Amino acid sequence: MSRRKKKGHGEGHVDESWLIPYADLLTLLLALFIVLYASSNVDSVKFKQMSDTFQAIFNSSSSILEYPNPQLEPASGEKLKDNDDGNNTAKIHKDTLETLKARVDDYLVEKDLKDEVATIITKEGLMLTIRDDILFESGKAEMGKAENKIARDISKLLVINPPVHITITGHTDNVPIKNSQFDSNWHLSVMRAVNFMKVILDNKDLDPRNFSGKGFGEFKPVATNKTPEGRQKNRRVEVLIQPTQTVTK
Repeated sequence: MSRRKKKGHGEGHVDESWLIPYADLLTLLLALFIVLYASSNVDSVKFKQMSDTFQAIFNSSSSILEYPNPQLEPASGEKLKDNDDGNNTAKIHKDTLETLKARVDDYLVEKDLKDEVATIITKEGLMLTIRDDILFESGKAEMGKAENKIARDISKLLVINPPVHITITGHTDNVPIKNSQFDSNWHLSVMRAVNFMKVILDNKDLDPRNFSGKGFGEFKPVATNKTPEGRQKNRRVEVLIQPTQTVTK
């Protein structure tokens, strides 16, 4: 009697080796679609320039360094800046700040405020440092009629072309303050900056988008707080004037 042979575990198993090349094919197709999608969003002019450059390189023995960067070619409607444009722009900005500083200094001499307001050109821009006692009473953030006029006069000096960015910052000494209005020197310094800026922006020739305000309280002193003279220097409002950056189109 013949005995049936028991089937081994491997008999009757479907060969699945075809899955490997099939998976590779799907991966390649996915990569192709990604490349096609990315290419569809590339600037066609710059893409053509890059293609021509690479073709020229591959068809010759020249070094890639001999060919210009294709992205330096301007697209339609754009204007290229000279290589030294950064230096020229910096010079224009410096001239603008020096002209503005001269106007502010003339105003300060005319109003006899040279001892209360200092002007200096720093690497950040033109800085006006105003002693707080010509703007605010001790422990207060509101300005009176005379102080409002000083702020309005300063606002007229800030109307220039091209426009500038203005950062107004309040500072105090380290003498603690706590009353019904302010719970800290930081709070006082912020409100002084904001109130001064509000008067400046009453001038409708100025764009509020070019202004920002902040306060540091007693935490950025310029002198010692151990003497009355030092504390007086630390109580101040700073107006930082910076030329805005423009893009040539």
